[in-house]
Order: sequence, then structure tokens, then C-alpha cells
Amino acid sequence: MPVESGSSIAARQAKQKRKSHSLSIGRTNSTEQDRAGMQRDMLDGQESKLPINVRSNLQDLFGQIEREFENLYLENMELRREIDTLNERLAAEGQAFDGSDLGKGPLKAKASHSTSQLSQKLKTTYKASTSKIVSSFKATTSRAVCQLVKEYVGHRDGIWDLSVTRTQPVVLGTASADHSAMLWSIETGKCLLKYVGHAGSVNSIRFHPTEQMALTASGDQTAHVWRYMVQLPTPQPVSDVSVNCDEDVDFSDKDEADGDAEGPSECPTIRVASTTLKSHQGVVIAADWLVGGKQVVTASWDRTANLYEVETSELVHSLTGHDQELTHCCTHPTQRLVVTSSRDTTFRLWDFRDPSIHSVNVFQGHTDTVTSAVFTVGDNVVSGSDDRTVKVWDLKNMRSPIATIRTDSAINRISVSVNQRIIALPHDNRQVRLFDMSGVRLARLPRSNRQGHRRMVCCSAWCEENTSCNLFSCGFDRQAIGWNINIPALLQEK
Repeated sequence: MPVESGSSIAARQAKQKRKSHSLSIGRTNSTEQDRAGMQRDMLDGQESKLPINVRSNLQDLFGQIEREFENLYLENMELRREIDTLNERLAAEGQAFDGSDLGKGPLKAKASHSTSQLSQKLKTTYKASTSKIVSSFKATTSRAVCQLVKEYVGHRDGIWDLSVTRTQPVVLGTASADHSAMLWSIETGKCLLKYVGHAGSVNSIRFHPTEQMALTASGDQTAHVWRYMVQLPTPQPVSDVSVNCDEDVDFSDKDEADGDAEGPSECPTIRVASTTLKSHQGVVIAADWLVGGKQVVTASWDRTANLYEVETSELVHSLTGHDQELTHCCTHPTQRLVVTSSRDTTFRLWDFRDPSIHSVNVFQGHTDTVTSAVFTVGDNVVSGSDDRTVKVWDLKNMRSPIATIRTDSAINRISVSVNQRIIALPHDNRQVRLFDMSGVRLARLPRSNRQGHRRMVCCSAWCEENTSCNLFSCGFDRQAIGWNINIPALLQEK
């Protein structure tokens, strides 16, 4: 009669255990639907003030949690059995080898190493499953806090920049690569006015602090100041366009071209600027009004920023010092301060508070192009870069940032809520994320196959005057989007 070897017995036992484990998992999966149905029946029999869709979503999530932990429990039991088998084998080998104490010598090291590997596997498995569950909750919460309200469709090319007026009537302005700028009704999504005075891509748009005037910067190497008059249409009931979907789906160019048919059919047009600012030898990438609205600053690919008198179109200062093309400029809301960012990995602070002199401070902290730098209320500047970081700086101490936010994608033109001090980060990967000034992530705007941006998000802008849409974003998908951010709920979650 043949006699089984020790290794054959061990192999047969391991096979039986794996079979038993598979059967246990099969039984678990076969009863999942029954348990889910029982849970729903039990909950349906209880009184609840939650909406049906919310209750259903919660039931599904808790079902997922139960299944995850059940599978983890079974796997943990199997791993424990493997550990026991390993210890028994090591004990047998130790006795056969020299009968020495297992707590000494190479056997201890071998057992310790094997146990450590199994322990690490357990930790990794638990961490991955728990992260998945937490992400499900976070995505659901973000959808409740951040809702898409309105889409603004009408441009024929990507939208580089957007801004909201600081005076009544409150309207949205967009600047596009299709050589035009548009003004929109925030409530209805209707185009109110179109400016077509530029001969190149319109890269930036900013509104005068007190008058109905707009400032646009263009690839035609000029900046234009033009006046507008608009009348807001009667607002229509806002339809709920939010959906619960986490799938990311890329849209083709054909899909986007089809969407152009929904753009404005007739829109009043302005063709001539009130003031044209000419001094740059390259693309004017950005422009902004200084406090008071009598002067403007422009940033160009010719590596300079220019300060102009609006009334006379006179060049007051040419700000030189950057080693490469400028990418953005921004002015302080209450002081005569300007910040410019550049591809040379730095941004500079220009001080015009003393009329007789102007000083400059250089901020170094990024390792790639600084795509934008903006002021906040107080003494802070927030900078974003292609190095996938955002840094918060104190103007009184420029040696190192007071907070650093690390992300998984390049940062484009950022914006900061004046009242709530919340930073909106538009990314190359179509994401828009919200952070506080200390670098804590608050939320991510929904992005799915039914809503959100379909291509790179270029810019974001907060609106402190509107309650239905208080954040706007725009991108290469030729549309701007208005979002409603429930600020109290957002901060409460934090």
C-alpha cells in the first residue's frame, strides 16, 4: 500500500481548505440579494423622513460595506490558517534539524519574515477596501454639497477665462479662443452680449469695479477696454440637472460640435473697443484693473507686464525681470499691489502704493511654470503651478509658504472666495477641487458622463453676489458651468 509523503498530505489539506473557502464565498454571494431584499423590506416598514432615493443609496452603501467586511473576514480566517500551518511546519523542521529552540537562530528570522509578509498583506487589503468605502461616501456627500445649476453654451472654441461683474446687473463674462468674449445671464444661461473686436484669441476678461466696462486681453498683442449695456431677461424655473453617477466618460469632438447648435442664435454684438492698449511685442495673456479702476495691468509672453492709464492709453510702467513668458497677473482688491506669474517658476509682487517708486519681491517655491497667483483678502497670495502644487504665502514672509497643497494634476487659473476663503483648483484632468486656506480638501465638483467638464478645465471664478450659482468654471469643452456650492454644509463637513 503506497504511503503518502508529508508534502503530499500538506498539499491535499491546502487544496481542501481552498475549496472550502471558495464554497463559503459562493454561499455568501448567493445570499447577497436575499439579504439586500430583507434589509429593504425592514427599512420600508419603518417610518423615515429621508427621500426614497437617499434611503436606497444608503442601503446600497451599507450592503457594500457588509459584503466588503464579510470577504475580508473570510480572507483573514484563511490567512490565519496559513499562518498556523506555517508555524507547525517550521516547528517540525526545527525539531528535525537540531531540536534547538525555535526562538533562536535562522528559524526565528524565517518565521518572523513570513509572518511580517502576511501581516503586511492584511494591512494592505484592509486599507484598500476601507478607502473604497470611504470614497463612496465622499462622492455622495460632494454631490449633495456641489450641484451643477446651469451650462453656458455658445462659444465655437475653448474658453480660456471667465469673470463675474462686481456691479449690478450681475452677469458672467467668458473669454474664448474663438476671438470673442460673451456676457451671459447667470439665471437663464442666455447670451446677452458678444464682443468681437479682437483679431486673436481672447485670453482674459475682467470687469471694472464700479462701471459697466470690460477689459479683455488677446493673442493679437493688445488689450481692449469696452463699454456694455445689458438687460437681464426674466428668470425661468431652474431645472435640476444633477445626477448620481461616478463614471468618467470622454466625449468625442462630434459630441461637442453637436452641442454648438444649442448656443445663442441672436446676440447683440460690439465690434469696436473704447480704448486699445498697444505696447506689447507678444501675446497678452492676462489683464486686470487696479483698485479704483483708472489703471490696468497687462501680462504678456514678451516677458513684461505693463501698467497703463485707461483714459489716455498711456504706458506708465513696463515691469521687467521675469526670465520667461508671463502666464497671469492679478491685482489686490483694496491696495495698489500687483502679482505676476511666469514660466520661469517664480511669481513677483509689485508694489505701487508709493507713487514715486515701485518695489518688487520675487517668490521662489515652485519647480515648474507658475500658472497663476492671486490675492486673498488680507496679506496672503495663493499660487498654482504645473508642478501639481498650490502654495499659500504670507506677504510679510516670502521665504517659505504657510501651506502647500499637493495634487495629481497640473493647476490652471485658480480663484479664492473673498468671503469664505475657499480655494477652487481647476485641473488639466478635468477636475475642480475645493480646499481651505490651510490646505484641507473640502470637496470635488461632480464629473461624470452626464455632467461636468469633458476636457481640461482652464479657469474658475467665485461669485459672492449670487446664491443660485456661486462658482463658475470653464474649459476646452467650449462651455462654462455654474455651480451651487452649499458653503455651510461644506464647512460643517470639514
